[in-house]
Amino acid sequence: MNFRLGKNERLHSKKLIKELFDKGSSFFLYPFKVMVLDAPEGEDATHQVLFSVSKKKLKKAVDRNLIKRRMREAYRLNKAENLAPELPKKLIGLIYVSSELVSYQMIEKKITKILKTIAEDQIPTKDNT
Repeated sequence: MNFRLGKNERLHSKKLIKELFDKGSSFFLYPFKVMVLDAPEGEDATHQVLFSVSKKKLKKAVDRNLIKRRMREAYRLNKAENLAPELPKKLIGLIYVSSELVSYQMIEKKITKILKTIAEDQIPTKDNT
């Protein structure tokens, strides 16, 4: 089982990020706003994920980096059991919206729930933007 989070699994293309924010559906699961979009045909053969923490919510870079590290670790450890390789590939944006630091255990629990929701394709069609 591969627990790595390689560059091809991280969403870094400006074009795809813009497309995710323009056309993607979103839902809210505190402390995350989640944006999801089916990956375009011909793109990388993996799910791609974007991690974001607002400077407006957490002023200190140390705190933002801590939350991003926790988010990446929780995603990395739980992606294999929740996002099966045979599922249609998705672009996923995980946006941290809380203004306070939360524990790794809470982040892991919420990200696991988010991944299960995405895998079951129970994403609400209502756009929360």
